[in-house]
Amino acid sequence: MARPLRIEFPGALYHVTARGNARQDIFLDDEDRQRFLAVLAQVVSRFHLRLHAYCLMDNHFHLVVETPDANLSKAIRHLNAVYTQAFNRRHGRVGHVLQGRFKAIVVERDSYLLELCRYVVLNPVRAKTTRKPDTYPWSSYRATAGFVAVAPFLTVDWVLSQFGHQRSAAQRKYRKFVAEGIAHGSPWEQVQGQVLLGRERFVEHLMPGLRDKRPVKEIPRRQRFVGRPTLSQLFGRRARTNRARRNEVIRRAHLKCGYSLSEIGHAVSLHYSTISRIVNVPASMDTDTKV
Repeated sequence: MARPLRIEFPGALYHVTARGNARQDIFLDDEDRQRFLAVLAQVVSRFHLRLHAYCLMDNHFHLVVETPDANLSKAIRHLNAVYTQAFNRRHGRVGHVLQGRFKAIVVERDSYLLELCRYVVLNPVRAKTTRKPDTYPWSSYRATAGFVAVAPFLTVDWVLSQFGHQRSAAQRKYRKFVAEGIAHGSPWEQVQGQVLLGRERFVEHLMPGLRDKRPVKEIPRRQRFVGRPTLSQLFGRRARTNRARRNEVIRRAHLKCGYSLSEIGHAVSLHYSTISRIVNVPASMDTDTKV
């Protein structure tokens, strides 16, 4: 099984999702949901997390979580394991409840966190489970909007601070902000390499740590090479008109940036077998390479 890329550092923000095994329901009734939230509260406290938003759907859950201690994997593995034990014990089952490994996208606070928190609490509306988010009791919306008391495991201060310093006015503006989001598209179209949601500078800042993951073959290629230049960027005019330069860029595209031979061949109009020969010939022998 492929191992998803985990980017962990103090203060990182994530959108975390986990689905039921074989897409089966992980919550069969409200008691299951209450049990999950009880486990989540323990995990938030034990691992010193900050939970900005959450939503429980029938066969999956969403969390927007911050990790001051760079411990996301430990925290979510604990959450999933303890809830699985509780679910199986209650329903007399054995085996997996959640499907494989959880998914986690690192989110840039300044540009995407607020939009993501809105996206998460609108899941029941998009799924047509409810018409309005305030009628759905299994998300963080009602607490953040001021309709119910804020649970100790939920942090609403940052979200509300984006709408002003006066609490009731900020809650009103938050409710309007979420309502406007119903007509907005998904932020996932802007996710890079399945693991990063942020502006170019944010991605560049994380690149040194990402390069260390590139040799780990179990991690999907698209995740290992997130932030790499596109083939169009690599093969500029000079690389297309100068054979030695082109061959140098071909090697870089394959060996450093992780592009496949066929992808590179398509970009420069050469057969993948020719690309293979170029990749495997030392740069000093470029003049002897027949293409």
